[in-house]
Amino acid sequence: MKIVYRGQFTMAGRDLIRRCGYGEHYDRQAGKTSYSKHLGGAARYPRFHAYVTEYEQGFEIDLHLDQKAPVYAGASHAHNADYDGSAVVNEVERIKTIIDRHLKPKS
Repeated sequence: MKIVYRGQFTMAGRDLIRRCGYGEHYDRQAGKTSYSKHLGGAARYPRFHAYVTEYEQGFEIDLHLDQKAPVYAGASHAHNADYDGSAVVNEVERIKTIIDRHLKPKS
């Protein structure tokens, strides 16, 4: 599920998602930075997983819920993820509430 903010802001999207409790991770194989928030104690899964894309005029957060670890060898899907559903919708609303509190337009 995507969350889109348009405009120029005093904080970057990557800083704002970290304010929402997400940790930053760099995947050397994919060459991408992503952010995750674990749902249960020390377990790696399930977790919310987000990619943040910065634009000249705003940013976008692409969020999904990873249910289990990726399986690559011969699998038709890289992992079991939910891109909508009540858990994802509730997390999107939580993220929006936090970001809206911290988001300030650039003067």
